Amino acid sequence: MNEVAVVVIGAGQAGLSSAYHLRRRGLRPGRDFVVLDHAPRPGGAWQFRWPTLTYGRVHGMHALPGMELTGADPERPSAEVIGEYFAAYEETFRLSVLRPVDVTAVRDAGDGRLIVTTSAGEWTTRALINATGTWDRPFWPHVPGQGTFAGRQLHTADYRGPEAFAGESVIVVGGGTSAVSHLLEVAEVAAATTWVTRRPPVFLDTFGEEQGRAAVALVEDRVRRGLPPRSVVSVTGLPMTEAVRRGRENGVLDRLPMFDRLTPEGAAWPDGRTVRADTVLWATGFRAAIDHLAPLRLREPGGGIRLAGTRAVRDARVHLVGYGPSASTIGANRAGRAAVHDILGLLERAAPAAEPELTVAQGALSTRR
Repeated sequence: MNEVAVVVIGAGQAGLSSAYHLRRRGLRPGRDFVVLDHAPRPGGAWQFRWPTLTYGRVHGMHALPGMELTGADPERPSAEVIGEYFAAYEETFRLSVLRPVDVTAVRDAGDGRLIVTTSAGEWTTRALINATGTWDRPFWPHVPGQGTFAGRQLHTADYRGPEAFAGESVIVVGGGTSAVSHLLEVAEVAAATTWVTRRPPVFLDTFGEEQGRAAVALVEDRVRRGLPPRSVVSVTGLPMTEAVRRGRENGVLDRLPMFDRLTPEGAAWPDGRTVRADTVLWATGFRAAIDHLAPLRLREPGGGIRLAGTRAVRDARVHLVGYGPSASTIGANRAGRAAVHDILGLLERAAPAAEPELTVAQGALSTRR
């Protein structure tokens, strides 16, 4: 059994930000804290993005704390650019990320500690930072007739670029930035595209700090009430870029309401409209990957985990970073710092009974062995 003061699960933006602040406050990677990541290489969810999403087209990427991303070629795939940046970050700050490691369960040890069970063994810890994001849990809506559709059904998580849709009739379902990005690319090679959303999309010519704060506040309110968080993007609207403007002018971004059912040939609406399709591309978002926390019974009746800041209300040892209002690159950075500050206070209060003994020296927590 491995023993550390803090376990960080996930090495995306949120996990690396948290690890940086743990190290900066005096905890030693690999000894006082450990970062476990199930991905095969550095890069978080970015490493799985499609090759046509170049770095220059990435919206709202903020640097990790303590190290800027400079000199990147905007024409290179974002998966490569950000993957290399994350790898350099891990090396620069010697964060000793363990991968690939799958975390299967987190349980209460009964003595103030948590037990983290993984494919690489077990760790006991006094605090946990969960930074697992959402990429591993694509959301597939269930609609009547879904099993009868004779064509292909893909999710954004499976999308690898427009070439696979050449000459096809494609229905793209979803009202977010991924759906718009897919449509604009696929329309260049497909025979026909149809855009379907549950609600009319909202396009924003400008999006400033005031709108950003209001959007985050809406997500924070849901988390405080123990409801499943909506993404920040879902409440901000779609940025009106030049490409989006052209897509609206040429009809690619003319939207239809959600269809009533799928048929073997395509989709059908209550008013009798039908659209033939070779592929349905579900750009319907993701859900938080937190099933491994189920043994701790953190969920509220509303289905979400209620947070006070980043701390789970039902268990002060557990912090969720990159969840709900911090599910953005800048939000993850800030939440990582806040979680570490709170955890250091928790560890300091637990120090007299801790094994190995935790002591505070020069304002930083260290481990005496």
